[in-house]
Amino acid sequence: MDHAAPRPPLLRRLSPAAWTAISWGAAVAFWLMLWRLRRDAPNPADVVDEQARIQAALLYPNRYPSSGAWLALSAAMALPVGFARRWPLPVLGLTLAGATAVTLAQLRPLPWPPFVATADALILYLAATRSRPLAGVAAAGTVLAQLAALQLVSDAWQPGLVRGAPFAFATVIAWLAGDAVRQRREYGEALREQAVTGERLRIARELHDLIAHSIGVIAIQAGAASLVLDSQPAGARRALHTIETTSRETLAGLRRMLGVLRRADGDSAEAGPTVGLEAVDRLAETTAEAGVLVEVRWLGRRRPLSPEVDLAAFRIIQESVTNAVRHSGADRCLVAVEYRDEELAIEVVDDGRGGGARSGGSVGAGHGITGMRERVALLGGRFAAGSRAEGGFLVEARLPA
Repeated sequence: MDHAAPRPPLLRRLSPAAWTAISWGAAVAFWLMLWRLRRDAPNPADVVDEQARIQAALLYPNRYPSSGAWLALSAAMALPVGFARRWPLPVLGLTLAGATAVTLAQLRPLPWPPFVATADALILYLAATRSRPLAGVAAAGTVLAQLAALQLVSDAWQPGLVRGAPFAFATVIAWLAGDAVRQRREYGEALREQAVTGERLRIARELHDLIAHSIGVIAIQAGAASLVLDSQPAGARRALHTIETTSRETLAGLRRMLGVLRRADGDSAEAGPTVGLEAVDRLAETTAEAGVLVEVRWLGRRRPLSPEVDLAAFRIIQESVTNAVRHSGADRCLVAVEYRDEELAIEVVDDGRGGGARSGGSVGAGHGITGMRERVALLGGRFAAGSRAEGGFLVEARLPA
């Protein structure tokens, strides 16, 4: 059945047109804040009371633009905000440049509150969406620009720093908040990538363990059947029967795996039976038909195991026996499975040529041994594999039970 894709976060559901509308809405809000500053700041020429006029002249000296001039100036300063989402860094630079120009021109009223709020919003956006060095440089430049501009309207160095400290603190908080958002997003992406990689490796191990042994047995039996087809028809029929049985079992295993992969989390359908240690005897029979006698020894009190341990134990034995058949030239193989109080001990020993023949002279170079080691590590067990001094190859695994 088809399953709908998960819904993206709220901010990612907004269309480009919606983001454009939001950006220009912010520009209009910025313009309104600038215009309100002009409306609330008294023009000394309009003050009737003499004492109030003197006070207004001290606070708002002659560089007081007319309403029309301030309307055009505030619109020019607010216009870049409409492009903030597409070009946040240039818009930040233009915003700071506008505030600095107004300060240098000694125009009144000083529009620093709306400028600082806009700059901090842009810093937060840059820290959340851009690299940390770029956002850090932008935040540092914003703080320096604020301190420098405020110093221009202060009589001494100390008042400039005191007045600029709250603005600098707000910028730092904006950068930290945006950086936290970016780190959380990157952490989530890393977790998802790690999960995908782990799942891909798990599927690769399952496919390798499922197919490698079967293909090896089929290849050996097919070769044997072709050799005795004319002289020993009964032997050829036995080989073909083994090929048929092994092929059917492999196809059944592949179908089970595909069923698990296609099943959604919420489905109630069962994945079907999972292979485990109960299949070891059948594995020994198939391997014997391929020319290697496998002796299986069961030690300790046999008891049910968790599906993960049961499957891993069988795959380790299967891979070890497959290596013995395909690479070692062994005639005999001993499989010992011991149920201990807190662990399951597995040993597979063959009398073949050792590690050089199966892994190109380097034990563990093949994917099979690597896969076994990974299986054991995921379960928190111990694994060892290597050539024996007396000849042959030994695989040891200890799985928590």
